[in-house]
Amino acid sequence: MSTPSVGLLETATAEIESHVGAAGWGQRPSVFALVRADRFGQDEPETAAQLGIDAALGDAFVPIEQEPLPDGPLDEALAQIAWPDSVAGCALSQEIVILPPSADADVPDGPESLTAAANHPDRREARLVVAVLREGVTAAVLRLRGTDGAEDSELLTGPDLAPNLADALLTTLR
Repeated sequence: MSTPSVGLLETATAEIESHVGAAGWGQRPSVFALVRADRFGQDEPETAAQLGIDAALGDAFVPIEQEPLPDGPLDEALAQIAWPDSVAGCALSQEIVILPPSADADVPDGPESLTAAANHPDRREARLVVAVLREGVTAAVLRLRGTDGAEDSELLTGPDLAPNLADALLTTLR
């Protein structure tokens, strides 16, 4: 896995988080195609010119937001996605709830676990963006929502923040 691809994917992932974050909290999951700037310029020259995308950006990724996902389980929606060869990768942004390990005993197994987690007093809300490339490179950004009126400032990054989601996204590229 090439180092330039890792850096470019991390940059695109951060751009997606910033874009989604500009709309505020309470957003539905969003899916993005990742197309290399030079390829986008070749395939869609008029659109690239309108958006100010310069083919000189070369291997940089252009995130293209897709239509909203259908209602229902995320895994079922992802199972319906297939990308054309011109798409080098894809990304998903979604809001999640994070609980500390100490909360495990408070959350029952089964269908009621989501409600229990969402209502747990120690929960933290977060925005997770996971991006993958066909070649298997992954990147992720997790923005923790501020508590008690504080700004959203905590940002975690790393390729292994959501390995199951990365695997599901990789499956859409095959």
